[in-house]
Amino acid sequence: MMETIVSTQAAHLADVYEDLRPLLFSIAYRMLGSVTEAEDVVQEAFVRYQRALRDGGGGEIESPKAYLSAVATRLAIDQLRSARARRERYVGEWLPEPLVSDGPLDDVAGHAEQADSLSMAFLLVLERLSPVERAVYLLRDVFDYGYDEVARIVGKTEDNSRQIAVRARRHVTEMKPRFEASRQKREELADRFFGAVEDGDMDELVDLLSSDVMVVGDNGGTKPAWPRPIVGRDRVVKLLAGMGRQTREMGVTIRRARINGQPGALFLDREGRLMYVMLIDVSGGAVQTVRSVINPAKLRHLGPLADVRGMLHRRQEELG
Repeated sequence: MMETIVSTQAAHLADVYEDLRPLLFSIAYRMLGSVTEAEDVVQEAFVRYQRALRDGGGGEIESPKAYLSAVATRLAIDQLRSARARRERYVGEWLPEPLVSDGPLDDVAGHAEQADSLSMAFLLVLERLSPVERAVYLLRDVFDYGYDEVARIVGKTEDNSRQIAVRARRHVTEMKPRFEASRQKREELADRFFGAVEDGDMDELVDLLSSDVMVVGDNGGTKPAWPRPIVGRDRVVKLLAGMGRQTREMGVTIRRARINGQPGALFLDREGRLMYVMLIDVSGGAVQTVRSVINPAKLRHLGPLADVRGMLHRRQEELG
């Protein structure tokens, strides 16, 4: 009898994990901006769910989705509170850990609104909210939870949750990034942009970049380093053209991908190992922002990494 119960619970847990893991990861990642921390939150949520099934037979859990959403969100709130202190000590610019997709254009996060809510620009806007405001906004406006569900998850009254949502929505609306409406146009412009970077085509880059374009690099103190944003078309064109020249000389391959739902590319060494990722925000028919994640600690989940510092050192030796 006991073996039957255990077997039934294991099968139930496997089904719930398959069904709800994507949702829980989506919530946790948008809360934390970290793939590794989001995965830890999801894992811990299922450990607690399994424990609840074992200890109480699951009789008190009417909805696995409600239970797991609440646990994952509360864990993410706690994690975010401690993470903020670490980010204040972070060396250089902080960007979320990148999520990479090579699937069909219409397969990004289900639909355009969800994909745009994955963008680094949007996640950086959410950084301005308190952990609870962030949770309420995401649950209500991105994942369409009812206010009664949101209130239970964050431990507030329903009226209070509505007030928090209004306040958070106002802040997000004021700072929310504006992307090119057509995702196809974003991709077409990105093809031209990364082609120009690879070729070192300065004239093409001038045509593609907005006058106040900005480059932001997250290196975490490693090289190559851009300690502060680089602003202005002339400065950015010189930087990107130099990068293109360097990639050609070092045999680097630029492979197009979507990163956090936006047009981007992976920069790979001769052995196909990842050096860094780059993505762009497109609005008004031009590239407004270029973001690059170089910090290897934020790229490990994407596969084997190149020794970028060693590559640069060897190149300097070759140049004398």
